[in-house]
Amino acid sequence: MQPGTVALSLVGAAVILLWRIQETRTPVTVRKIVIPPLGMATGFSMFLVPEMRVPVLWGAAAFATGAVFLSLALIRTSELTRDGDAILMRRSKAFLWILLGLVALRLALRAYVEQYVSTTQTAALFFLLAFGMLLPWRIAMLLRYRRLVSERRAG
Repeated sequence: MQPGTVALSLVGAAVILLWRIQETRTPVTVRKIVIPPLGMATGFSMFLVPEMRVPVLWGAAAFATGAVFLSLALIRTSELTRDGDAILMRRSKAFLWILLGLVALRLALRAYVEQYVSTTQTAALFFLLAFGMLLPWRIAMLLRYRRLVSERRAG
């Protein structure tokens, strides 16, 4: 694996950790839940470049791995709570450790996968894996958020 890839992955992980810590200090809104997957979805434009394309089965497997296996840890350690009229994300020490574990796992898997496919295809597969983690996690957060909002209206 190229040193630049490792460095960028570690910088990305640090940014996510800082963002998650900051996220627990401000109220959660629908916009804050929905914008990350919408912003990340723009990355699908990479598949317009022929070198980035992967077989559909590989892409589906990468997405499914993120969605079925890796998103569960994020979903289970992300808890929304009500504080008066505000809905906040409860800080979880387990979440930070899980996020670091996922980064380490992705780096190890990336080193393995790069032995068999090109660097650009590896990047595409790991984008799909990451999107597969993010989408179910954010959908679960949105459902929890809406439940808390409806409970407030009913109560």
